[in-house]
Amino acid sequence: MSAVVVVVTIIPVPQHRSEVISALERAIARAHGEDEGCLLYALHEGDDRLIEIEKWSSPKALEAHLKGPAVGQLLKEIEGKIIGELDGQVLRPHPAGTPHQGML
Repeated sequence: MSAVVVVVTIIPVPQHRSEVISALERAIARAHGEDEGCLLYALHEGDDRLIEIEKWSSPKALEAHLKGPAVGQLLKEIEGKIIGELDGQVLRPHPAGTPHQGML
C-alpha cells in the first residue's frame, strides 16, 4: 500500500497568526514524536496562509492521527483564530519526471 499525502491550508486571522503558528508547531512536534506512521509533517508559510504537507505510511495511520490527541488539542487552540475551516485534501500521487523527484 502506498503512502498517503495530505495538504492542509489554514488561513489565520492576521492578529492571531503567531498564536496559530505556535499551536501548529506544538501539534507537529507531537505528531513527529507520538503518531505511528508519520513520515512527514511540515509547515510552510505564505503571505496570508499556512500550509501543512503531511505524508503518512497508510490510510490507517492518517485516520489514527486525525482521531488522536494532537489534532484534538490543535483544534481547541486555533478555534476563533482562523478564517473559515481547515481545508484538508488527501491527494493521490501522479508520478511524473524522474522517480526520485516526481513524487513525495
